[in-house]
Amino acid sequence: MRAAQLKAVLPRELLASVVVFLVALPLCMGIAIASGMPPAKGLITGIIGGLVVGWLAGSPLQVSGPAAGLAVLVFEVVRQHGMAMLGPILLLAGFLQLVAGRLRLGCWFRVTAPAVVYGMLAGIGVLIVLSQIHVMLDGAPKPSGLDNLAGFPQAVAQAIPTLGWQAGLLGLATIVVMWSWDKLRPQKLRFVPGALLGVGLTTAVSLIMALQVKRVEVPENLADAIDWLRPADLLNFADPNLLIAAFAVAFIASAETLLSAAAVDRMHNGQRSDFDKELTAQGVGNMLCGVLGALPMTGVIVRSSANVQAGATTRLSAMFHGLWLLAFVLLLSSVLQSIPVASLAGVLVYTGIKLVDIKAFRGLARYGRMPMLTYAATALSIIFTDLLTGVLLGFGLTLANLAWNAARLKISLIDLPQSGEMELRLNGSATFLKVPALTQVLARVPAGSIVHVPLNNLSYIDHSCLELFEEWGRANAAKGSKLIIEPQGLKRRLEGRLRTTRGLGSATA
Repeated sequence: MRAAQLKAVLPRELLASVVVFLVALPLCMGIAIASGMPPAKGLITGIIGGLVVGWLAGSPLQVSGPAAGLAVLVFEVVRQHGMAMLGPILLLAGFLQLVAGRLRLGCWFRVTAPAVVYGMLAGIGVLIVLSQIHVMLDGAPKPSGLDNLAGFPQAVAQAIPTLGWQAGLLGLATIVVMWSWDKLRPQKLRFVPGALLGVGLTTAVSLIMALQVKRVEVPENLADAIDWLRPADLLNFADPNLLIAAFAVAFIASAETLLSAAAVDRMHNGQRSDFDKELTAQGVGNMLCGVLGALPMTGVIVRSSANVQAGATTRLSAMFHGLWLLAFVLLLSSVLQSIPVASLAGVLVYTGIKLVDIKAFRGLARYGRMPMLTYAATALSIIFTDLLTGVLLGFGLTLANLAWNAARLKISLIDLPQSGEMELRLNGSATFLKVPALTQVLARVPAGSIVHVPLNNLSYIDHSCLELFEEWGRANAAKGSKLIIEPQGLKRRLEGRLRTTRGLGSATA
């Protein structure tokens, strides 16, 4: 960027970066707590997402950092394998993203059916709400969503004598402030993030009233929060569960990043996203997070939309926001230590509620019942089992629906006005799955009949069906039967395959 251009855009980028920083600060810490990790881990990820990924990004206006969409998966990984294993998992996940980006596979991560993505986010949102309600009461979340739901009455009962109810009120107040600000904020102050406002007000109240609640624990020296990857930990990849976790992190992080990048592109008229370059940048960022023992990162729509709305036009805003995070942690860590954990939990509860996008669910009704079923099944499976099972179920339902639609074929045998002539009408897709049904219909054709098979109403026909027609023509030629394929209206890609069967009637009759 030339000096004159830099001078022209710098004031606007600096202002936008401050807005993004104010949005990112509470979210980085809150998502870390929801992931079962120290808040400083989320801040390290946010810093890397700004300074490194922001510089390398293929989507210049997208902001990267820890995301609520991965909090549930990270929590489960940490619970099962320990915090030390998160580093190797992220290193491998980032490497997979890097390789996918270099192989230009970015577009394929966007093939995921929207119903699966929306269902995944909804399920994650519910799990975040169920777990963070316990954190709002200064308690500890349970291993699963159902355990969190079942343990809620006990958590409330324990909060009353232990002053956890004070923390609960702070969390509720944070949610109320965020909701009210979203609904009522003046247009001139739209850049002020509700999360920061809610956390700031409740923190001030907790200090003025000297409330005895849990507060954020951040080391005075950021280096103390870094857990360097140990080469010996890489030997644990002999455990297949770690490999599965790495692939799950890579896939979910990539899908969420690229869907977010596509959404950001719709918000502005500037440079379009290079999905492969963005995927490569995310891979580098997650590998660094793995080496430093931080949280995984994705491109995140909340911070990215704040960036666009604040007027950013270049990648400088995302980079500066990482710089502000670093400076704040190094110079004002004592301020962070005064924030109630319950307030950050309130931010995550509000975020989790917004992840359950009812409008998206209703919008799927335009495409039939199956997308709605896929959404609901994915979300419920994530809530009642785990994230990976839910996503796999969503993919399975998508593929089943695809196979069902591909196999749909309406078959009818019609008598024509000409004596001894019939028409086999086909509408849909003629695949090998419909060979038995076609065989049964052809068996009803009287001997000596001429059967016309127009293909203009077919969207697809495979080799097995064409071969069936050819075999039927040969087998019934001695009875005086003909089978004439009429490919009018077919796409050109089918014409070559049909040349051998066009003259089937004269050749075999």
